[in-house]
Amino acid sequence: MGRRKRDPELNYCPQCDEEYRADIMMCADCTVLLISGQEKIASEEGAVKQREPRCMDLSTDDDLVNIRKGPLLEMKKMQQLLAKEHIPSLIAGEKSGSCGKGCCGVDLYLQIKREDGELAMEVLTKDFHRTTALDHHDLTHVQAVYDQGVSKTVCPACGFRFSTNTDLVNHG
Repeated sequence: MGRRKRDPELNYCPQCDEEYRADIMMCADCTVLLISGQEKIASEEGAVKQREPRCMDLSTDDDLVNIRKGPLLEMKKMQQLLAKEHIPSLIAGEKSGSCGKGCCGVDLYLQIKREDGELAMEVLTKDFHRTTALDHHDLTHVQAVYDQGVSKTVCPACGFRFSTNTDLVNHG
């Protein structure tokens, strides 16, 4: 799947990537300022140039770190995401007790070069937000804790305000 063609005459949201007419300055969903098509094109070209020189080979001399642990299919999906961004990775089992192929029912590790850590986490986080639709939800109350000692509180899942004295089974 290739990247979509950008129009230098339009504006784009830097977060959700939605396209807008040139006279619109703010994203309706993300409420952030839009960037011009020229800026979007330049940014994407810069990212492509930054990825091009990456060598996709890993060697025993590389400083490898584990970034995820899980079943083989899950690790392969993440490995494919990283490969699309030219980030080399490998899937490995624990040093003992695993054949490293995922057939033993043991979780495997996704490993990358330490120097690619920040970029790899950005790629995986962006995909997580996209696939869970978290990029379209208000997460301001995600760290809220329910306190029965107050008269009103906010649901940490949806942001709904309710009285703690009322029995609510389903407020969403």
